[in-house]
Amino acid sequence: MSTVAAPLPPPEAPPRRTPSRTPAGERRFHHAATLLTGLTGLALFALKDLVEADPEAFSVVSHPWQPHAQHLHVLAAPLMLVSLGLLLREHVLSRLTDAARRRSRKTGLLLTLAFGPMAMSGYLLQVAVEPAWRAVWKWTHLGTGGLFLAGYLAHLALARLRARKR
Repeated sequence: MSTVAAPLPPPEAPPRRTPSRTPAGERRFHHAATLLTGLTGLALFALKDLVEADPEAFSVVSHPWQPHAQHLHVLAAPLMLVSLGLLLREHVLSRLTDAARRRSRKTGLLLTLAFGPMAMSGYLLQVAVEPAWRAVWKWTHLGTGGLFLAGYLAHLALARLRARKR
């Protein structure tokens, strides 16, 4: 008597990968660190470059709040770097490698491309001594920082619009 094995059921399809969400605490930390860094950067730019120094004050500081804005900006920037490091693998790299998860890709690419020059020019600005190099790093940092902040706000707005449509 021969035994015939029952046919095997068809293999199950692998479970669909749903887009993972960044944990709420990390998301809040990232938003707070990025917005604090951006706002203190804007304040520093305004106080340093847009406010005219009093010629009789005999000071390189154009406004009494300028040193405080600079200190807050320099202290907030590493927090933003840490928060971006937390987002890098789960949020950024996963979307670059998975075609199904490429929502808001244009603003995300803008943020990714602006981030490197923004961060490096911020550090180089702090250690440059030569006035010509300080000017190069300053304008590089202002340009890429402004681009990053605008891209970040656009990225958030697009994400909120997309969430409302669901």
